[in-house]
Amino acid sequence: MSATPGTAAGKVLQVLSTFDRERRSQTLSEIAQRTGLALSTTHRVVRELADWGALERAEDGSWHVGLWLWEIASGCPRTQILRDVALPFMQDLYEATHENIQLAVREGTELVFVERIAGHRSVELVTMVGARFPVGSTGMGRVLLAHAPRDIQEAVLDAPLQAWTAHTLTDPKALRAQLDRIRREQVIVSDRQLSETTVAVAAPVRIGRTGPVSAALGIVIAARGAGRARGLREPLLRAASGISEELGRRTRATA
Repeated sequence: MSATPGTAAGKVLQVLSTFDRERRSQTLSEIAQRTGLALSTTHRVVRELADWGALERAEDGSWHVGLWLWEIASGCPRTQILRDVALPFMQDLYEATHENIQLAVREGTELVFVERIAGHRSVELVTMVGARFPVGSTGMGRVLLAHAPRDIQEAVLDAPLQAWTAHTLTDPKALRAQLDRIRREQVIVSDRQLSETTVAVAAPVRIGRTGPVSAALGIVIAARGAGRARGLREPLLRAASGISEELGRRTRATA
């Protein structure tokens, strides 16, 4: 997140941007150090955010994100309709597979996970709702990348591709070929690209049957059960198609 330094809004954004999944809780001094703001300024901004409910103070004196921010974020139009439409299909897909079911959208050259269903038997994941990853790192991300504007694709392919495991595809030429296959086949089996213990099957979600790709739907299973992956393609594609048709209907109804 970028912020304009020196402005009141910029200082607020600087403070909020110091919180993430690795830093859920921070002291006032830690916030000041990470923002570069004076301690007195940090204290004032934090107190204002606390008054709004954007930050909350724990018993040990540290600060964490408040419920008010979640309430605001949950109303994001870009994901609210998508999640409302997708969730019943995701629940059906989970009941049929009892595996992790995930939904993600693209923001720039990153993907953001916006919904997930998992059970106690599902394999443990390194991803979670709200988490961001480079769009070229995951099966769902590559689905989104395959249907992204040309400038986004070239920006990802021109930059160094991070190797998350020994299996991660990092050769731009090979990745370009994989993106072509995704566009042809509308599905990808991503074998241990982000984690040594997981395999993902992912497909695009459109606005209507032939509209633009708005999200990616994925099933993540344990790598030891990778032989099941191809058998999950059809149920995944049916679920993605159902979400796409309903999104198209909702979009037409509100146009």
